[in-house]
Amino acid sequence: MRLDAAANLAPYKTMWLITMFDVPVMTPDDRRNYTRLRKGLLRAGFLQLQFSVYARWCESEDGAKVIRKGVRGILAPGGEVRIVTVTERQFAKMEVFVGRKKKQAEAPPEQFQLW
Repeated sequence: MRLDAAANLAPYKTMWLITMFDVPVMTPDDRRNYTRLRKGLLRAGFLQLQFSVYARWCESEDGAKVIRKGVRGILAPGGEVRIVTVTERQFAKMEVFVGRKKKQAEAPPEQFQLW
């Protein structure tokens, strides 16, 4: 079953997981670990907001817990990773600038699938 996310879910119940990381890339093993983390985040549905900042929309806290657990499974041995959860309403208040020009922030997906 497919639903329109914006019409059926309250913006204070839906959320974005924001993952920020600093991972060393000095050795070949470090670079492999960085690549594994980055590709793992992309496979898990995260969007790249900035070089080491990725975000993923979640329909509920339960969904966010599952995604957080998955991220913990792909962490690199070195470095630092932070995962922050913000509501859709808070995320929508984000201001994005490219140079001095204001840019539209990322929108939640138009549809999601329940199974």
